Amino acid sequence: MEYWLFIFQLQLYGLTMDPLLEKIKGCTLCAPYLPDGVRPVLQAHASARILIAGQAPGRKVHESGIPFDDASGDRLRNWMGIDRGVFYDASKIAILPMGFCFPGAGKSGDLPPRPECAPKWRQEMLDALPDIQLTLVIGRYAMDWHLGNMGRKTLTEVVSSWRTFPPNILPLPHPSPRNNIWLRKNLWFDADVLPALKERVEAAMTG
Repeated sequence: MEYWLFIFQLQLYGLTMDPLLEKIKGCTLCAPYLPDGVRPVLQAHASARILIAGQAPGRKVHESGIPFDDASGDRLRNWMGIDRGVFYDASKIAILPMGFCFPGAGKSGDLPPRPECAPKWRQEMLDALPDIQLTLVIGRYAMDWHLGNMGRKTLTEVVSSWRTFPPNILPLPHPSPRNNIWLRKNLWFDADVLPALKERVEAAMTG
């Protein structure tokens, strides 16, 4: 077993098996609609300080079982200013996609997160994370859930309004290479948002 997969499984299912995580591990609610099968991929611990609210695992993450174990994850870790060791420490960082399983591939990218997942599990998981100091809301589907009516505006409108949100909420574009064009068009994101992101990540971990 690869080192990172071992660490992830230890943190998620460890010696004191959390009943909620075990229920999620065994969930088959969306099984009829998942062409690649059921494999929930998330990371959580009651002491986590940062919540990464993402979209859904991609194929590579589905295969490895490790959240953000792909180019998107490399970019996100760079944005946050942390390494893999910190990123995969569940006692510091919780990773909850809107859909826990890979939804399958569509004609122009992955399909949306399955709509059954978040209503079933999300609030219960959020309630089990009492120490979250910073929530990174990544991508459209997470914005729709976490930001209310504001999340229904365009991606650029939401992210460019980052200063209007409480300091414990920061909306981000998805770090996928598919967003390279958006990032090139919106240079203010690198100049303004990323320094604030790094500062807030450090403050959340040490505060």
